[in-house]
Amino acid sequence: MPKFVTKQRLSHPMTDMQIAAKSNLIKGQSSTNQARVSDPSSHGWLRSATEALTKHWPEYLMEAAGLGLFMISACTVAVILDHPASLVRNAIPNSFVRRTLGGMAMGLTAIGLIYSPWGKRSGAHLNPSTTLIFLRLGKIEPADAFFYAFSQFAGGVAGVMFSASLWGGAVSDQHIRYAATLPGSRGVSIAFVAEVVISFLLMSVVLNASNSARWASLTGVFAGILVALYISLEAPLSGMSMNPARTFASAFSGRIWNALWIYFTAPTLGMLLAAELYLRTRGKSAVFCAKLHHDNDQRCIFRCNYQALKPQPLTLKEMM
Repeated sequence: MPKFVTKQRLSHPMTDMQIAAKSNLIKGQSSTNQARVSDPSSHGWLRSATEALTKHWPEYLMEAAGLGLFMISACTVAVILDHPASLVRNAIPNSFVRRTLGGMAMGLTAIGLIYSPWGKRSGAHLNPSTTLIFLRLGKIEPADAFFYAFSQFAGGVAGVMFSASLWGGAVSDQHIRYAATLPGSRGVSIAFVAEVVISFLLMSVVLNASNSARWASLTGVFAGILVALYISLEAPLSGMSMNPARTFASAFSGRIWNALWIYFTAPTLGMLLAAELYLRTRGKSAVFCAKLHHDNDQRCIFRCNYQALKPQPLTLKEMM
């Protein structure tokens, strides 16, 4: 019978090592891909941001519109009170008196926005520094804080651009300069300190009032009064901003970038100091919500515990 010879393949050490390495590489890639798929945090922020944008976009637009209207008011008041061709400027030559009138106008603007239907729903932050503080206090989700800040910057810029189209060259006049906030004659250092102080005081008032059952409904009034006083008294030092988005809006249209860093750092620092002081004296549990006015029927998108704060209306005698 014929014999069949079976040839046996001889193994080569290098070939075996290459096959083993390739096998391990495939297994490693498979494990990595599986880990990426199974890891819920890999795309967690994107998912939460998309969900927040889908659900809360009306509040974002309200924040944009709110600061946009504030900037339209600021530019309009500046043109009426300070433009060389203005009848009001010629009738009232005293700059302090004009500044006081401007402060009253902007204070009323702030109050109107806070107590408007949009302000009651979004919380009327209108300020990235304010939003950042409530993020620090644990009252707003990170995704909402991001979209709030973005909307505030966008709305402020849109408001100044609309004012420029409304008033034409009057807004760009050297006496108006798009209602820009700039350091006064005493210099950058004084402007920085002044912004820290007024921002600290404003946030201290907001936190203590909005988290008080007795005073919560008047938080917006207190904030508006401070805005009026600051413009009347503090504006010669720093221009009175307290708001990075407000300053950026004027700077963007007017290409006025000098000392911009002050208005991005000082207001946030001042408000953070106020928040830290509040936390150390009152505790985190004493922060009930991130709205400046909450006693209304508008929905709340924040980490809200306002129901634990039962408003007690002030009597006429107590308000006198």
